[in-house]
Amino acid sequence: MNTIPSLDLSLFLSDDTATKHQFVVDLGNAFEEIGFISLKNHFLSEALTTELHKEIKAFFDLPKSIKENYEISELHGQRGYTSFGKEQAVGQKKGDLKEFWHFGQEPQVGLEYTKDYHKNIQVTELPNFNKVGMEAFKMLEKTGQYLLKAIALYLKLPENYFDQWSTNGNSILRPIHYPPITEAPEDAVRAGAHGDINLITLLMGASTGGLQVLNKQKKWIDAAPHENELVINVGDMLERLTNNKLRSTIHRVINPPKESWHEPRYSIPFFMHPRLDMPLNCLEQCITEQQPKAYEDILAGDFLYERLVAIGLIN
Repeated sequence: MNTIPSLDLSLFLSDDTATKHQFVVDLGNAFEEIGFISLKNHFLSEALTTELHKEIKAFFDLPKSIKENYEISELHGQRGYTSFGKEQAVGQKKGDLKEFWHFGQEPQVGLEYTKDYHKNIQVTELPNFNKVGMEAFKMLEKTGQYLLKAIALYLKLPENYFDQWSTNGNSILRPIHYPPITEAPEDAVRAGAHGDINLITLLMGASTGGLQVLNKQKKWIDAAPHENELVINVGDMLERLTNNKLRSTIHRVINPPKESWHEPRYSIPFFMHPRLDMPLNCLEQCITEQQPKAYEDILAGDFLYERLVAIGLIN
C-alpha cells in the first residue's frame, strides 16, 4: 500500500445495512494493512476549522514571555502550553522542533472517574481561544466515537462496546506549531518517528506537508489527505487491545527542503483516549494459536503514565 485509503463517514451513517457494512470492512482492512485512513464527511465543519486555525496562529504569535506563563510544570504537559523542544519521540535524544498547546476533557461534576482530569488553562489574551478550541474538541470527539463503533463491529463486538470508555474519555486536542527553521538541525526533525499512545488519532489537515507513514514494506510514504479530510490512525492502546490485529503505524514529520525552511507548519491532532480505568487487556477474539497474547494486562491510565515518562513529559 503506497497511499492511505480515503473513506466517507456518511456511508457508516447510512440507513442501508450493506453500505454501512462495507464501510466497516474497508475501515478494518485499512487499519490492519497500514493503520491509517483519510476521512471525509466528518462532523468538523470547514468554518470551525478556519476559526480554530486563526485562534491557534494568534496564540503561537504571542511573545514567548506570555506563552510561558501558560506552561505549568506540575501538569506534565497535559494542559496548556509546552515550549519548543520539550517533547521527543521514544528513544530519541533530541527534542522535536515544535511547541504545542493542550485542550483536554473537563472534569464532570458527579462523575468519579473524571476527578483526575485537569481543568483547562484559560488564555486571557485571546477571548475566543478556549471556546473555539473546545467546540472543535467536541466535534472531533463525536467523529471518533462513530469510528470506534465501526471498529467494534469489525472486531465482532457490540457496536456500543467503546461507548462507556470513550464518553468523557481522557482525550487531548493538540494544536502544534513548527516554527521556521533558521539553521541546519543537528539530528532533529519536526516530529521523530513514533506511534501514538491513544486509541485513535484524528488529525486536521496540516498547513504544509511533511507527514510520512512507514508501510509494511518499511517504506516511508506521504500521508496527503484531500481538502477537508481528516487523517485517522490507530494508536498503541488500540493495537494492544486487539493484540496487534490493528496496526499502530510508525509515522513522522520530516523537515521541509531548505528552500522552504522559512515556512512555519501548523498541525492539530485530536488524541482520542479512553477513561483512565479502561482495561487494555487483549481481546479474547484477537488471541489465537497463530497470534498468542502479546501483552500483559494493564489499565489505560497506567499505560499512559509509562508513555509520558518515555517521551519526556514526566521526569
